[in-house]
Amino acid sequence: MTDYGHDLMFGTFVTPSARSPQHVLDLAVTADRAGLDLVTFQDHPYQPAFLDTWTLLSYVAARTERVRLSGNVLSLPLRPPAVLARAAATLDILSGGRFELGIGAGAFWDGIAAMGGRRLTPGQAVVALREAIEIIRDLWDTNSQGIVRHEGRYYTVTGAKRGPRPAHDIQIWVGSYKPKMLELTGTHGDGWLPTFEYLPRGVADLPELNARIDDAAHAAGRSPADVRRLMNFMNVSISPTGRGLLNGPVKQWIEELADLALTHGVTAYLIGGDDLTLTERFAAEVAPAVRDLVRAERA
Repeated sequence: MTDYGHDLMFGTFVTPSARSPQHVLDLAVTADRAGLDLVTFQDHPYQPAFLDTWTLLSYVAARTERVRLSGNVLSLPLRPPAVLARAAATLDILSGGRFELGIGAGAFWDGIAAMGGRRLTPGQAVVALREAIEIIRDLWDTNSQGIVRHEGRYYTVTGAKRGPRPAHDIQIWVGSYKPKMLELTGTHGDGWLPTFEYLPRGVADLPELNARIDDAAHAAGRSPADVRRLMNFMNVSISPTGRGLLNGPVKQWIEELADLALTHGVTAYLIGGDDLTLTERFAAEVAPAVRDLVRAERA
């Protein structure tokens, strides 16, 4: 059993559809009003059917009051790290400390290249992400003296000034699946943010993947608990009969999410589906009961 002891977070994984922008906004506002903790948006800048995620995050921040926001996950190859650091800090300041940075090394390389991004191999993309995270954190660190200099293989910053400082310590959540990316998550990330449907064996994969992150964290002199475990769930429904993980009655959802927290350390749950009613029921019927159950078991 692996329980890293984090508080529980409940949120949504929203498709930023350009065809129905008002529905996208309604989903975010509903999550905020219903009391969910987090609203996240996919980021595929090469996809013309989607709204631009950064513009959407900024607009939603102005239309909500308490919910935290994140890209899920932002495409690094099309978002230069130094500019991303400034943008993230700015949005965090303007939103009152409600922004977290979900980031990925890149996927769909044909689309990235078509938009002018650099095409990288998987190994190169890992190195580039590591360099980017170091640059981003360095630019946020206004307590350090001097200018920022990074001479990397893929990113170079020569003389940038630090700041602005975010309103709170922004978490960097890494979308990762393969060994090298999981290692990077353990050494550099504040969170691990995969999608459940991309795990070949589902829950059965979690012990091995958690162990890779834990081992990397230990090797870097960190605690495994320094890395929050989050999870997207795309194919979900509340229904009278159970048909799989998070596909069944509310009682089933409660038991499955509590087990993910207590057995596998997953303590942030982001549901897809883009359904207003499901969002409200998730907040009203599922989240409080899971919190109660996990609290009782931990006690």
